[in-house]
Amino acid sequence: MTDLLTWFSNPARRRPLLRLLVAAQVLYVLGVAGAGYATAALGQSVILTTTPVDPRDLLYGDFVRLRYTISEVPLPLWRDAVSAPSRRQAVFVLLAPGPDSVSTAVGVYPKAPKAGPGQAVLRGWVTHVYRNSFALRFNLERYYVPEGSGLRLEKAGRLHPLKVLVSIAPWGQARIAKVEEPPKNPKPKR
Repeated sequence: MTDLLTWFSNPARRRPLLRLLVAAQVLYVLGVAGAGYATAALGQSVILTTTPVDPRDLLYGDFVRLRYTISEVPLPLWRDAVSAPSRRQAVFVLLAPGPDSVSTAVGVYPKAPKAGPGQAVLRGWVTHVYRNSFALRFNLERYYVPEGSGLRLEKAGRLHPLKVLVSIAPWGQARIAKVEEPPKNPKPKR
């Protein structure tokens, strides 16, 4: 133990270790940023509808919590004949675009299914299992907004569901690309 302390007490030996740690941290940050940009650039885009809630948090700042329409799916969409879905289970949601270009869940699988033309697969987790349905989360439920605009988004979402453009990378990572607000109705002229 004293040999180890003696080795670390020598400044000439600490510098390479410190440089290695700093380089590892920089590479990690660049890797996370690169993965995010690659998801947006290479990913398949799908449109989901959501209803936002505006929680205020002193530590995290202003964000909206998004509740997607595909966050609760009927039990008949479960595609595993062997077992029922269970809490905390990783699942894969097969999405297909509807007539209004909004994607809907057409099946929920315990293993990644093969997506057909125009379809996408979004990874999620089961949060609750009810008698006729089950709830899912996708790690896309928190969207950070500029200070003071969360309440405006929540009010707009109460009137009409918001459309969220989500990019899903070929390796499974998903990221919110954009939240589209419904068009504002102009005030009638008198």
